[in-house]
Amino acid sequence: MIAEEEVVITISHSGFIKRFPVSGYRRQSRGGKGVTGAATREDDFVEHMFIASTHDYILIFTDQGRCYWLKVFEIPEGSRTTKGKSINNLISKPPDEIIASFIAVKEFDEKHFVFMFSQQGLVKKVLLSEFSNPRKNGIVAANLKDKDRLTDVKLTDGTQDIVIGTHNGMAIRFHEDEIRPMGRSASGVRGVKLGKGDMVIGAVNLRHKGTTILIATERGFGKRSQESEYRISHRGGKGIITVKISEKTGKMVAIKEAVKTDDIVVVTTNGMIIRQHTSDIRVAGRNTQGVHLIRLNEGDSIADLAAVVNEEDENAPLPGGIEKSAPPEKKNDSVQEGLFENAKKVEKEKPAEKKLKTAKKKRK
Repeated sequence: MIAEEEVVITISHSGFIKRFPVSGYRRQSRGGKGVTGAATREDDFVEHMFIASTHDYILIFTDQGRCYWLKVFEIPEGSRTTKGKSINNLISKPPDEIIASFIAVKEFDEKHFVFMFSQQGLVKKVLLSEFSNPRKNGIVAANLKDKDRLTDVKLTDGTQDIVIGTHNGMAIRFHEDEIRPMGRSASGVRGVKLGKGDMVIGAVNLRHKGTTILIATERGFGKRSQESEYRISHRGGKGIITVKISEKTGKMVAIKEAVKTDDIVVVTTNGMIIRQHTSDIRVAGRNTQGVHLIRLNEGDSIADLAAVVNEEDENAPLPGGIEKSAPPEKKNDSVQEGLFENAKKVEKEKPAEKKLKTAKKKRK
């Protein structure tokens, strides 16, 4: 029986994957230097990070629009500093395909959707059940146009708002019902109209009301903004400013939903990792540059960030839509107590029976 626990899954740029318990990253204050989160070669760096349960399945999506299927517990567990195992030994992925995103699911039902986002601003929605029977060499998740690449994938329930973030600090919000479900072979429709030299870097599917949207820039800056500051519009627009970028901050590299009970794990291209309370990152307006999330060494930059459940708060929602497993059913304590009391009565009655028998013998 595989024990269920929340784990951090990391994938390096060269395709090394490993899992590590969430509790292994100690929390630090905002602006710290972090700890080594993965050993990498000089020409390699940690590129993706995800939180999942060991009982989940993981759907791995590549930049060329293909999907591969893997069980989380099959991913080798390593220490905090090991580089992991080549993902090519776990899935039959061609070397020219780059991991773009991945999602964790418990079952392949028809109530959820796989929402995909391309660098050139296209989006598409596919029923989760269409990914239930993948082949060893992968299946087509999206037919992309020339030079376009898949950049992010989210799991939705059909009722959520979508926020798409771009490299130049823009964002657009719309309801997911503006996108009709499509087949896996479809290309998708326009989600955001990009400016010159801009591209989509990620997206958020809002799962909570009154939550905040967390962004990070290349040079270690980040901030949270209230989701209410992102007005709902229609897909295909240019969007609004979500962060004020400059040479000091660098361009936007990540966008996530952040619940105040979460912790945030930031990973850099040199493999440094820092964990901190979401509440330590102040809430600011959209058109601001934010504060330092991590002090970067020369030549280093933020690669990604992830929301991690705060294990000190038992009622905190898990990131990524992962549901907490139900606690095991307790046996009927009242029945056990009754049996125990009866047993004690029997033990008390035994000495009394012996005295009665002795008294009868003396009378005879």
